Amino acid sequence: MRPARRFDPFPPVIIGLLLVNGGLFLAQGILPELFRLFALWPLEAPAMVMTPDGPMRVPGFHWYQLLTYGFLHGGPFHLFVNLFALWMFGVPLENAWGSRRFAFYFLICVAGAGLVQLLVVSAGGDIHPTIGASGGVFGVLLAFGVTWPNQRLILLFPPIPLKAKWFVLIFGAIELWLGVSGTQAGVAHFAHLGGMLFGGVLLLAWRGRVRRY
Repeated sequence: MRPARRFDPFPPVIIGLLLVNGGLFLAQGILPELFRLFALWPLEAPAMVMTPDGPMRVPGFHWYQLLTYGFLHGGPFHLFVNLFALWMFGVPLENAWGSRRFAFYFLICVAGAGLVQLLVVSAGGDIHPTIGASGGVFGVLLAFGVTWPNQRLILLFPPIPLKAKWFVLIFGAIELWLGVSGTQAGVAHFAHLGGMLFGGVLLLAWRGRVRRY
C-alpha cells in the first residue's frame, strides 16, 4: 500500500501561473506594447483603431494570441479575481491529476475559450481585443465540479453552502444568459463558456484516466 501523497497548497504549475500573470500585469504598466501585440484580436480587425490616447496600429490576429491573451489583464481586480479562483479550484486539481496533466488542461481551456470568443467577436464585427485568464479559470471550475460534485462551497453573495455541481451549473447558466442578452457589456461571456466547453470535451476524452482523492 502506497502512502498518501502530501497535499501541496502551492503546486508548481499554480505557482508558475500566479507568478507569470502577476509579472506580466506589472510589465504591462511599463511596456504597454505587450497589450497591443499579445491580446486576442478579431480576424477582420482594421489596421488602425482609435483609443483615448489617439490612433493605435492593430497587429491583427496571430495564432499565438490564442494563448498569450490569457496572461494579460485589464486591472488589479480582474487579475485578483482570476488568480484567486485559479488558486482555489486549481490547487486540488493539480494535486489530484499531476502538474503535467493540469497544465495541459488549463492551456487547452484558454485556447478553446479564445477560439470561441474569436468566432463570436468576428461574426459580430466587434474590433475590441480580448484579454484575461477567465476562460481557463472557468474550465478549471468545471473540472472541479465534475471531479468533486458533492463538495460544498460557500457563496459570498449570499453566504450559503452549495454543492460544487450546482455551483458550476448556476455559473454556466448565468454566463449563457449574460452572453446571449448582452446585459453585461465588456465581458467575454462566450469565452468563459468556451473554456467550459473545451474543458468538458477533454474531461470526456480522459474519462477514467485521471486520479481523484
